[in-house]
Amino acid sequence: MTLDAQIPGGAIAEKWDRHKFEMKLVNPANKRKYTIIVVGTGLAGASAAASLGELGYNVLNFCIQDSPRRAHSIAAQGGINAAKNYQNDGDSVYRLFYDTVKGGDYRSREANVYRLAQLSVNIIDQCVAQGVPFAREYGGLLDNRSFGGAQVSRTFYARGQTGQQLLLGAYQSLMRQVHEKSVKLFARREMLDLVVVDGKARGIIARNLSTGEIERYAGDAVVLATGGYGTVYYLSTNALNSNVTAAWRAHKRGALFANPCFTQIHPTCIPVSGDHQSKLTLMSESLRNDGRVWVPKQKGDKRRPDQIPEDERDYYLERKYPSFGNLVPRDVASRNAKQAADEGRGVGESGLAVYLDFKDAINRLGVDVIKEKYGNLFQMYQKITDEDAYKVPMRIYPAIHYTMGGLWVDYNLMSTVPGLHVLGEANFSDHGANRLGASALMQGLADGYFVIPYTIGHYLASVTLPKVTTDHAAFKDASENVQGRITKLLSVKGNRGIREIHRELGRIMWDDVGMARTDASLRRALQAIPKLRDEFWQSVSVPGTPDNLNQSLEYAGRVADYLEFAELLALDALERRESCGGHFREESQTPEGEALRDDANFTYAAAWEFTGVGTKPTVHKEPLTFEEVHPTQRSYK
Repeated sequence: MTLDAQIPGGAIAEKWDRHKFEMKLVNPANKRKYTIIVVGTGLAGASAAASLGELGYNVLNFCIQDSPRRAHSIAAQGGINAAKNYQNDGDSVYRLFYDTVKGGDYRSREANVYRLAQLSVNIIDQCVAQGVPFAREYGGLLDNRSFGGAQVSRTFYARGQTGQQLLLGAYQSLMRQVHEKSVKLFARREMLDLVVVDGKARGIIARNLSTGEIERYAGDAVVLATGGYGTVYYLSTNALNSNVTAAWRAHKRGALFANPCFTQIHPTCIPVSGDHQSKLTLMSESLRNDGRVWVPKQKGDKRRPDQIPEDERDYYLERKYPSFGNLVPRDVASRNAKQAADEGRGVGESGLAVYLDFKDAINRLGVDVIKEKYGNLFQMYQKITDEDAYKVPMRIYPAIHYTMGGLWVDYNLMSTVPGLHVLGEANFSDHGANRLGASALMQGLADGYFVIPYTIGHYLASVTLPKVTTDHAAFKDASENVQGRITKLLSVKGNRGIREIHRELGRIMWDDVGMARTDASLRRALQAIPKLRDEFWQSVSVPGTPDNLNQSLEYAGRVADYLEFAELLALDALERRESCGGHFREESQTPEGEALRDDANFTYAAAWEFTGVGTKPTVHKEPLTFEEVHPTQRSYK
């Protein structure tokens, strides 16, 4: 298999405009003849469904929750990047492009990243027109703040609930199309298989989560916008319903999975407090604008923070990275927090935390200004910890957050299965080995509002698509495959809880495939994961029946997929014998402890082909070329 990224020729600043002109079009009268299936209703899915419906396509949109408003996009807090240069501080499309390529440690595709930077300016205009209540300065202009990995202020925000406000904007656009009957919304549906007919994606199999019915849906193209796979680690900042199932089932039907080892650790999460937790809570990266990160200089110092004098505090990010200070990228901040804890200088009862202190900002700006910027975040922190962060420092520690890997897509966002397009966090394309803060919302909306409406039209106008109904043998085969897996899950009748097994998988992943990875730890994980998978299929207890609401059955299916996917993630990490971004191999670091890439041997995207459960997959490599930004050792000093 040869990976063709379909990157247009010409200068990088002209590629997208040139490509839009050269792509084939579907005329307005013909659009209504095509049915497009969009799976997911977060920012990427809702914006795609709304845009495609507005264009006149017949859209079937599938939502795993009871309403698109519950999509995990609402959990994004801090903001969305755009190269508007409203602050007149030196920003530009090219600088956003440069920061993103550098922030991803030179493991992303240049053409996609530049397009993302270009489209960022359009996203803000779109969202303002929808009524998204971005923060504004005194004179009425949109405000900006800083985020990690940048020395300019380019992040637009709505206090600490930017994702929620952006999602409401996309939701309004989506529901307008539902009202116009160009989009049909299916709530409480989970995609459990992709239907491929004559080599092309032509439909999906979904389970109605309320009735248990297995349903078939046919279309001319399929769009996956189903998010990332962070909950393979059990504890993460993701919603409990976030999962890998849709992407993984598509992978098993032929879509290559790229760079699964590129997982992001977010540095500002509320620390783990015990085994009772099923998820972790994120504290927005925007807090690092005004909060200062520190630990005691002395090991084992258990004094209260207000009892530790300034000269006995180590503001280690400001000390080590004077140019960026507390706004270094997430992977750098996370590794430094772990290092402080490993040295015995962590805080809190567990010692697995560092302080994020707002005392100086409150003294400088006043508490009312801090409340205006971050009030709901402080409120959230107090509800969870029963501590007032206006008076005592927040305690934070790294946790699994975003996943940069995903299904491989070309420049048109199409996977290796023709007709299957993948948007947002579910694809691998834009962030390399580390996503800069405030870029997830940017990518999801760029893909949905401004990329897929062009590229899916080009696909539909370029292929011959015979009429296919759900009576086709491929739908029957996929439906029977789904039903067989459900029957198998219910027939085990073991004595181990699903959550217990998932928690055990999470411990393996965090301990051996987490913030720091070694050859030995990865080999240990690759021994442990198949054993746990066998244990699952011999001992799991899935109560209830398949013909109604059964959340245990839903959960068991997702954990079964994670037990297969986790092996691929660990294998990808083992094969990539370098450090880059969020993938840190202890054998590959600079004398200062920074990630050390091996550009001679690993300047590629690793796209894995499924060959069977328990069978080593085949890797295909897309070489990454850097014509605009020359790869150098990343430095934020």
